[in-house]
Amino acid sequence: MGNCCSDVGGGMAAVGGAAASAAYSNQNEAVDTYLKSRGIHGLFSQIELSFLATNLRDRDVFSKSDPMLVLYVKERDGAITEVFRTEVVLNSLSPTWIAKYTITYHFEVVQTLLFHVFDVDTQYHNVEVKMLKLEEQQSLGEASCALSEIVTKPNRSLTLDLVRRDESVSSAHSQHRGKLTVHAEECFSSKTTAEMTLSCLDLESKDLFSKSDPFLVISTIVESGISIPVCKTEVLKNDLNPMWKPVFLNIQQVGSKDSPLLIECFNFNNNNKHDLIGKVQKSLADLEKLHIGREGENLFLPTLVGHDHHNKILKSKLFVDKYSENVQHTFLDYLAAGFELNFMVAIDFTASNGNPRLPDSLHYIDPSGRLNAYQKAIYEVGEVLQFYDTDKRFPAWGFGARPIDGPVSHCFNLNGSSNYCEVEGIRGIMMAYNSALFNVSLAGPTLFGHVINRAALIASQSLANEARKYFVLLIITVRYRKERDGFYLQPLLKFIYTFVNMYVVGYS
Repeated sequence: MGNCCSDVGGGMAAVGGAAASAAYSNQNEAVDTYLKSRGIHGLFSQIELSFLATNLRDRDVFSKSDPMLVLYVKERDGAITEVFRTEVVLNSLSPTWIAKYTITYHFEVVQTLLFHVFDVDTQYHNVEVKMLKLEEQQSLGEASCALSEIVTKPNRSLTLDLVRRDESVSSAHSQHRGKLTVHAEECFSSKTTAEMTLSCLDLESKDLFSKSDPFLVISTIVESGISIPVCKTEVLKNDLNPMWKPVFLNIQQVGSKDSPLLIECFNFNNNNKHDLIGKVQKSLADLEKLHIGREGENLFLPTLVGHDHHNKILKSKLFVDKYSENVQHTFLDYLAAGFELNFMVAIDFTASNGNPRLPDSLHYIDPSGRLNAYQKAIYEVGEVLQFYDTDKRFPAWGFGARPIDGPVSHCFNLNGSSNYCEVEGIRGIMMAYNSALFNVSLAGPTLFGHVINRAALIASQSLANEARKYFVLLIITVRYRKERDGFYLQPLLKFIYTFVNMYVVGYS
């Protein structure tokens, strides 16, 4: 039971009331559904961006510039799309814009943002900003960054130098174009989730030849008095004393802990005309008190007596067998608390990759600069993770090759050193990989155990030092045959997953 389960099983399964936001439409829905069913937020968040600038150039003769900021996003195909404009701040070289932009932050994607500050000409001050033609305004400078660079800052604020499009950031002239500060704030009214296990005793039987098939519907009651369902339990067949699976309700979802909730108990019918057995109206605070006091609440049933409606109190009772509240921290909370990701990579140098000097090899280095499969995997994964690693020093290994005048090694330092395994940045991994291709002989077999041992050792040492780190090990191989490496994997899996998230990318 949870906030976002599919209504399957002929309408007898548990269902949540909150549909996924349109902003999340490109998420993995299966993962999103599972996380929400456990009251957990995924690795994406709604982020509100705010903007201020300092020391802008003055482009007006008799007054100061009237700046407006325009925000663009760079799509994965390289296309640039305008997504937002601030208001125009009159006569200011250090504006703080009030307008904010909300964007969905995705951990697994490099989201490139482009900022352009314009001086809006006086004759256009009465024109709505969305109607302004940017080519008619004067540019005060541009800047760009990845959203990851902002959210990984301790205070989630990043200051950028504004430059002209034809200037580099390091040029002397760029120092006179001012600075832009972008601040990110996570949009969450509440991260608290209430988990409840509900049960009933002595329900009335509504079926002629069998017991009732009860289920609960929990609804919020809005100001107008209308009830809006937010979740439904599973149906328990032939049970007058049911106990349902846990229900997870986000405090934000129901309004507040003191907001009234309507809990209705129905008898399930295949024709969808379910019989109301009874109901109660309680807030989450009331339900918590029922749990603490180990008391039940009598269900009532609205009845018509003459022309008046009365609530008939039933002997049936609702119990709260479990009540707990949990704060579900988001990925950004962990970053703000000082956690960082450490990226490690291991590359397959077995002979099954083919001769690196031939174009049909997975290790072939194309003179045109086109990346091979290994280089693509390193770049695409490393490009995402590098923003979350403060020193950007990455352990990098090779396996399945024979170094010059040596035996086959199933874990050698990619940089050629016998003392240390780290390289500087993604570029360092690429350079070490290219160099290794000319300094080792491809051999075999494909074994991961030694690499996993090295990664586990680094992670365990970090844990012993109480470092706030999470390790990601990327193993890139020509083909992954788990049974071949079972001797190493099986005793390590339970240990390794405590410290390291391991990804295996295979090519064939």
